[in-house]
Amino acid sequence: MPPDLIFVLGIVLGVFSVPAIISAISDRRPPRVAAVVLIVAGCLVVWAIQKKPGGYSLRDVPIAFVSVIAQVVR
Repeated sequence: MPPDLIFVLGIVLGVFSVPAIISAISDRRPPRVAAVVLIVAGCLVVWAIQKKPGGYSLRDVPIAFVSVIAQVVR
């Protein structure tokens, strides 16, 4: 799996888990699944940063998203 795909997948999972955590807390439920998804997302991002030589800078994030979307559409 290319590091860009792993990185984008980790960011997307992390973004989607935050509202789930907030919803669980507001409903007075423990956010178990959402917390696990957030941990997995963080692990994916760290793995992608370690896998790509030189890591990711802030400028590389939109480029990674565009390249992953281009691969999916193609």
